[in-house]
Amino acid sequence: MLTNRVQKARLAYSKRSLEETKKAHSHKAFDEEQAQEGHGDYVGDMVYGALDGIVTTFAVVAGAAGAGLSAGIIIILGFANLLADGLSMAAGNYLSMKSEQDYFKREREREAWEVENYPEGEVEEIRQIYRRKGFSGQTLEQLVGLITSKKSVWVDTMMVEELGMIPAQKSPLKAGAYTYFAFLIAGFVPLMVFVVSFFYPIENSLAFPIALALTFITIFAVGSLRSLVIAKNWFEAGIEMLLIGGLTAIISFGIGVFLSGLVPI
Repeated sequence: MLTNRVQKARLAYSKRSLEETKKAHSHKAFDEEQAQEGHGDYVGDMVYGALDGIVTTFAVVAGAAGAGLSAGIIIILGFANLLADGLSMAAGNYLSMKSEQDYFKREREREAWEVENYPEGEVEEIRQIYRRKGFSGQTLEQLVGLITSKKSVWVDTMMVEELGMIPAQKSPLKAGAYTYFAFLIAGFVPLMVFVVSFFYPIENSLAFPIALALTFITIFAVGSLRSLVIAKNWFEAGIEMLLIGGLTAIISFGIGVFLSGLVPI
């Protein structure tokens, strides 16, 4: 996720404001970032969980409504998707992140072992890495000496420069949980009107347009939140997601109408 300081720096760049750029690179900005470390790390998981939840659930609702199914059946299909697909996505996010962290841990242990048991080889690797960056002579040797004087820095440098690996600070379990609950909350939006119509009957011809409007508003709102995790204007991010979600809805509704004419219900 983009840190608040990085967001400020990018905003300053978009304005070409040197004054705001200086503030984003000040000691105070770095200190605040350090103090807030860990807060908001899961916004990306929540945003993408919510997006997937609302789009996939609405696709099911649109297909069922297009087929002319009753509110009760639409609710059953919608909740089945909401619970099962949400759990699947959360589990996938957990396993993916856990696998990455396990792999990073194994590679770091290997690098630490090599530093401990074959330091001359690792020193030469550091030297070659920074030689390729344009350093040479005494400056290169001083740089190599500084990095290799502290083993933790040495190993971290090897992880980034040799393997291109940066440690993830997030908890896989928390990431999966945030994904699941965001999926459930956002995914319930397309179902709300049909749940209401189950107790207070509303014609599908009216219920579906209401669900469509609520869904599109939510898709735009959640899509706009992508600006917190990607370098994109909030309105542009919202419109982009609205177009994708809208296309999915239209296709799903059309498939439902088409199949209802082929398969007796």
